[in-house]
Amino acid sequence: MSENCSHNCESCGESCSERERESLLAKPHDGSHIKKVIGVVSGKGGVGKSLVTSMLAVMARREGYSTAILDADITGPSIPTAFGLHCHADGSESGLYPVESQTGIRIMSLNFLTENETDPVVWRGPLIAGAVKQFWTDVIWGDVDYMFIDMPPGTGDVPLTVFQSIPVDGVVIVASPQELVGMIVEKAVNMAGMMNIPVLALVENMSYVACPKCGEQIPVFGESHIDSIAQKHGISAIAKLPIDPKLAAACDRGVIELFEGNWLDELLKEITK
Repeated sequence: MSENCSHNCESCGESCSERERESLLAKPHDGSHIKKVIGVVSGKGGVGKSLVTSMLAVMARREGYSTAILDADITGPSIPTAFGLHCHADGSESGLYPVESQTGIRIMSLNFLTENETDPVVWRGPLIAGAVKQFWTDVIWGDVDYMFIDMPPGTGDVPLTVFQSIPVDGVVIVASPQELVGMIVEKAVNMAGMMNIPVLALVENMSYVACPKCGEQIPVFGESHIDSIAQKHGISAIAKLPIDPKLAAACDRGVIELFEGNWLDELLKEITK
């Protein structure tokens, strides 16, 4: 991409990676007007990616923004459970309608489309990727300020489909302390770089346990490496989430919208600035 690139491919005759990505972008539903899309990614599963997605959406909604979550983790959707949603999505000839949470967050997940929420999704990669793309093209999202995409872990079919077909403005990478000393996080960072998508922030989940008596932060998994990793890759915003039974209980009970904590405040400012 040229240093003088205007990011307007219609008025440019150059051939570059940005133009190639632009040509693959899918048009959202005519009833969708989405201002900014943020992908929440991780190098591996079980690190709290869905938790961070849910918390960011809740916090943005509390700030008065129109907020949505596209649950791209087709085979392991946990967003509906976190919000206490156990229903089916409605639709018409025009398209599908997202399910709204108690505070008005618009959510689409495969759990809303299966007969039973415990039915397994036994699909191959291309079919899963196609379903995620349809969540973008066939769902009538309405006017949305910030859409958060809860991505499946890794760098396979679905993340590639999302990055190529949806205009993602930036990603938040979620990792555990153990990952931050290895190459898993760097794989996620490098994939974002290959797709010309900026990494907005790095979140270290399960970073510490706060002593209930004195409040001291105890690093259960050893010294944190989030600062050095962020510095190495030029990531400006970082956040540390504690091991907090209250957060886990809020997700299990479907009341994540009631969580209390300011761990991600600076991260949200980076997203909404």
